[in-house]
Amino acid sequence: MTDREDFLTWVRTALHDAEVALHNGDAGPRRAIWSRNEPVSILGAWRNAYGQGEVEDVFRFLEQSFSGCASYEFELQTFDVIGDAAYTAGLEHTSATVDGELRTYTLRATQVYRREGGEWKVAHRHADTVTEPGAAEDR
Repeated sequence: MTDREDFLTWVRTALHDAEVALHNGDAGPRRAIWSRNEPVSILGAWRNAYGQGEVEDVFRFLEQSFSGCASYEFELQTFDVIGDAAYTAGLEHTSATVDGELRTYTLRATQVYRREGGEWKVAHRHADTVTEPGAAEDR
């Protein structure tokens, strides 16, 4: 299996499963796939974070906010693997309960990964809500 095929399999399994768990109120699987090495950062749809402490605060906030994931799909637009670094860019289509209210939304998400000890880890996430007229929002 090539590095690209191996990475894509990881995206479709471990990364996908971690996002579903998060939207069910369990950030444990997301924590497991995030780097423990600095730098790490989030430019999030709800909150930004720089460094391990702030990233952990975001994870706690999200697991308290989300529950009842009805659906989650990552529509991968592009990705690449270059040595021990990789990235993904795509649309996250989600339907979940957020603070007690069912919401359906689409985020445009770009993530940067690094291979650490032979495993892929997320080092940076940037996501924002898709709001342009005619875009794939709230479907």
